[in-house]
Amino acid sequence: MIYLANFTPILPDFGLIFWTVIFFGLFWFLIGKFAFGPIRDALKKREGDIQDALDEAKRAREEMADLKAENEKVMNEAREERAKILREAKETKDAIVNEARDKAKEEAKRIVGNAKAEIESQKNAALVEVKNQAGMMALAIAEKVIKKQLTGDSEQEKYANSLVDEIKLN
Repeated sequence: MIYLANFTPILPDFGLIFWTVIFFGLFWFLIGKFAFGPIRDALKKREGDIQDALDEAKRAREEMADLKAENEKVMNEAREERAKILREAKETKDAIVNEARDKAKEEAKRIVGNAKAEIESQKNAALVEVKNQAGMMALAIAEKVIKKQLTGDSEQEKYANSLVDEIKLN
C-alpha cells in the first residue's frame, strides 16, 4: 500500500505512461482486428444492401411507369375498340331498320296492288252483273212490249217506264 500512497494521477511517472501506451496500443490493435473489421464489413454490407434497395426501388418505379404507360395504351385501345363496336352496331341497326322499312314498303305496295286488282276485279264483276241484269231487263221489257203491241210511241214509253219501275235490282 505504500506504493499506492505515492500514486498521483496528475503527475504520472515514466513507467505509468509507458505501460498505458503499450496497453492502449495493444487494445487498439485488438479492437481494430476483432471489432473494427466486422463493424467495417457490416457497414459495407449495409451500404450495399441500401444501394441494392435503392436500385430495386428505381427499377420498380421504372416498371410502374412502364406498366402505367402500357395500361394507358391498353385503355386507349379499349376505348377505340368500344367506339368501333358502337359504330358498327349503329351501322348494323341502321341497315336493319332500312331493310325492314324497304320490305315494309314493298309489302305495302304489294298489298295495295293486290287490293287494287281485287277492286278492279270486283268492279268488272259488278259491271258484268249490271250489264247482265240490264240485258235481262231489256229482254223482259222487249218481251212485254212485243206482247202488248201498242199502237203509239208515247204509250210504249209509258209502258216501258212502268216496267222499269216494277223491276227491282238487288
